[in-house]
Amino acid sequence: MLTILRSGPLRFYLYSHEPNEPPHDHVDRDQASCRVWPSPVALSSSLGIQAYKLREIEWLVSMNRAILRKAWEEFHG
Repeated sequence: MLTILRSGPLRFYLYSHEPNEPPHDHVDRDQASCRVWPSPVALSSSLGIQAYKLREIEWLVSMNRAILRKAWEEFHG
């Protein structure tokens, strides 16, 4: 796993073995997690993250889209 971004208790990261997946980001907060598509920003899946935090995560993804995309391209080639 490669951590790309941290914002408070949120950690945005990539898994190394997802070769056939379109760009997306994994996000953890304590024991909860979700997966977000960055373009257009949309929640893919969520486990234990409250709705108001999901909106914050979507906002952070949209504000950091360029950083997240660059990290995806460098990490997955």
